[in-house]
Amino acid sequence: MKIVFSTLGLIFALSSFTLGAKQATVSSDLVNKKVERKIDLASQLVQITTTVKVENIGTSAINSYVFGVDPIIGSSVAFTGASQTETEEDDTEKIKAEPVDIAGQSGAFYEIKLQEPLKAGASVEIVLEEVYIKALRPYPAQITQSEKQLVEFSGSVLFFSPYKTASQTTTVKLASSAIESNTKVNPTSVDDDTITYGPYEDKTPYSQETAKIHYENNKPFLTVTRMERVIEVSHWGNIAIEETYDVAHSGAKLKGSFSRYDYQRQQDGLSSVKSFTTVLPAASQDVYYRDEIGNISTSNLLERDDHVELELRPRFPLFGGWKTHYTMGYNLPSYEYLFNSGDNYILKMRFLDHVFNDMIVDDLTVKIILPEGCKNIRLDPPYPVRKTELETHKTYLDISGRIVVVAHKSNLVEQHIEDFELHYSFSRMLLLQEPLMLVVAFFLVFAVIIVTVRLDFSITKDSMNESRLRLMGKMEDVLAIQAKRQKLYPSYDAAINKFKSSKDNGTFRSTLKRLDADHRTMTNQMNELTTAIKAESSEHAEKINEAQKLTNQVKDMIQGAINNAEKVVNGRMSKQQYVDYEKTNSARRTEVLANIDQVFATL
Repeated sequence: MKIVFSTLGLIFALSSFTLGAKQATVSSDLVNKKVERKIDLASQLVQITTTVKVENIGTSAINSYVFGVDPIIGSSVAFTGASQTETEEDDTEKIKAEPVDIAGQSGAFYEIKLQEPLKAGASVEIVLEEVYIKALRPYPAQITQSEKQLVEFSGSVLFFSPYKTASQTTTVKLASSAIESNTKVNPTSVDDDTITYGPYEDKTPYSQETAKIHYENNKPFLTVTRMERVIEVSHWGNIAIEETYDVAHSGAKLKGSFSRYDYQRQQDGLSSVKSFTTVLPAASQDVYYRDEIGNISTSNLLERDDHVELELRPRFPLFGGWKTHYTMGYNLPSYEYLFNSGDNYILKMRFLDHVFNDMIVDDLTVKIILPEGCKNIRLDPPYPVRKTELETHKTYLDISGRIVVVAHKSNLVEQHIEDFELHYSFSRMLLLQEPLMLVVAFFLVFAVIIVTVRLDFSITKDSMNESRLRLMGKMEDVLAIQAKRQKLYPSYDAAINKFKSSKDNGTFRSTLKRLDADHRTMTNQMNELTTAIKAESSEHAEKINEAQKLTNQVKDMIQGAINNAEKVVNGRMSKQQYVDYEKTNSARRTEVLANIDQVFATL
C-alpha cells in the first residue's frame, strides 16, 4: 500500500481504506485435518496460535484459505497473521491475511493466498496467529492494595472455521495455577497452569463452544492510551526521536487508600507496576526520560550488543486505574536509516517501537518532520493506517517551514513493530541554505557594529549641554518622587483620625506599615538620585540634601502625632493635652513643608 501526497493521490489512498471487505468463496473441498490451538493467557493479552493441517479432498487445486477469529472476543482482535510451511525442512514464510466477508455469516474472517495452489489430495500446514486486547476482564473489578488480581476469560474452545474440522485440541496457558473456576467442555484436563480441551472430533463449519476461565493474573496490565512518536530527520547526520506517552493501569482498580508504609514493608500490591523496560535501537544516544516536573532520575540504561534497554521507573507505583504521563527521546545516526540515490531519498524506520513487554497502544500518532524543501513525498506504511495528512513545522532558520507527514493507527501490539518507508526528493544544494543564512547574518551584525563603533555621526560635541540634559532628566525624577511623597502625609492624618474614631489598632498598624514602606522606598530613591546628581551639579545635590533633612523633620512630627493618638486612645493622655499638642505640631509641620516647597522651587 502506498500513500502519495498529491491532491488526487491522497484522496484515493484514504478512500481505499473505507471500502468494505470483499466477498470470499469458501470451498467445501478443504478440510481441517488436524487443528492444534494454543491460547496464551499468561499476560494482559490473549494470544492464540493455531496450527492447521489443511487437506484438499476435492478434484481441483485451491489457492486460498479462509479462517475466522474467535467470535466471542472478535471485537477485541488487534492483530491477525499467518504463515505456511510446505515440509518440515522448509522455513516458515509469512502470508498476508486480507479481511473478507462470507455471505450469510457474521464475524471477522480473513483470507490468505497459499504459496502454491493446493493440489487435489495434497495437504499443507498453516500457522495462524491472533492477538486480542482487553479481552481479559478483571473480576472483581476493584481490589485492595494487598489483594491478588483475578481475571476472567470468555472464549471459544473450538476453532472457528468455515470448513469441517476432523480433529482439534485447545491448550490454554494461564499466568498461574490459581484457578478459581473453569468451564468443563469434555474432555477437559487441568495440569498446574495449563488447561487442555479436547481432542474434539468431526466438528461442522462455524462450530463454537464457550468456555469461561476465572484465574489469578498479577502480570502488568499496562495500556498506552495515547502515544505520539515524532521523528525529526536531519541531513546533517542525525535523526531525533521523541515519544510522548499517556500510560494507564487497566487492571482491577485500587479499592480504598494507598499505604506507602505497607507497600514497602509488606511488599504487597502484587498487581501494581513499579517499573517496565523499553527496548531502543542499538545506536541510540543522548537518551532522556522526563515528565512535566522535569527529568526523572529513576531510570537505568543498559547497552546490549543488538539493542539498548531502558528501565523506566515512574515517580509512583501504578495501581489499577492510575495513570502517568512522560516523554522519552533519543538520537540516532541517519546513515543507518536514511538511504539515497542522487536527490532521491528513502527513510526506513519502525512505525512503532517496543514500549514494554506485552504492550497495548490504544492510539498512536506518528509525525515525521522532513528537512525544508522536500518534494514528491510518498509514504509506504507497513499496514493500513487510519488517517494520513501533511502539516508544517517551523523552527530555527526556516523560511517556508518543514513538511510533517502525520499518520494515525489504533489498537497496536508488539506484532505491529514493522518498518515504514518514506520516499522523497531533496536537492543537496539546499544543505547550504542554513549555513549561508548564518554567514550573512553574522556579517551584517559585525558590519553594523563596525559602522557604529568606528564612525562618529555627531556634528559637534557639547559636553556641557549633555551634562545639562542629564541633570534635567534626573531632576524631573526627583520632583516626581517628591510629589508622590508629599501625598503620603494626608494619608497619615487620615489614618490617625480613623484610628481615634474606630480604635481598631490592627487596621491602624497595617496602614502605618504600608505608608512607612512607601515613604522609605521614596526616600531611598531620592538618595540614589542625589548621588547621581552630585556628579553633574554639587549645588543641586546640596539643595536636595537640605530638603531631605526637612523631610526627616516632617516624618518625626508625624511619628509624634501617632504616639499621642495612641496615648489618648489608651487613656494615657487627656483630650485637652492632645488638642494643644496637635495644634502646635500641625503649625510646625505646615511651616516645614512650606520650606521644603521653597527649596525645590529654586531647583
